[in-house]
Amino acid sequence: MSETAEERGAVLLRSRGMRVTRPRIAVLEVLAGGGHLEVDEIATAVRARLESVSTQAVYDVLGALSRAGLARRIEPAGSPARFEARAGDNHHHVVCRACGAIADVDCATGSAPCLDPVGAGGFVVDEAEVTFWGLCPDCQQRKASDD
Repeated sequence: MSETAEERGAVLLRSRGMRVTRPRIAVLEVLAGGGHLEVDEIATAVRARLESVSTQAVYDVLGALSRAGLARRIEPAGSPARFEARAGDNHHHVVCRACGAIADVDCATGSAPCLDPVGAGGFVVDEAEVTFWGLCPDCQQRKASDD
């Protein structure tokens, strides 16, 4: 018998010592769909599952999931915060300067050398956020056809 998405979410939450609630399960399901989602996108998708949930409740759930390592918050310059399910592997992101599309980029060396910076001033580094900027394939094509 296969496990439902709700059951998988409950197991994940319990594994981090978190209470299992319908909003937490719904947010985990939305994030599991992939992408780098803004809070409003997540809230809309959660409301489709639960009918009534406030945007503040979604922010609270996202904060709790991020602190527990079940979600990752990214904030590309000039963009609102976005959230994704892929957390804990120190991957990076590439952002399109034209349309804002975001894609994951695995660590270039296969490990996390960026977590051992020279001259960290005594800080213990546990995460590095690297953002690459450029043009996505669709915007490159549009630019080429405009030229």
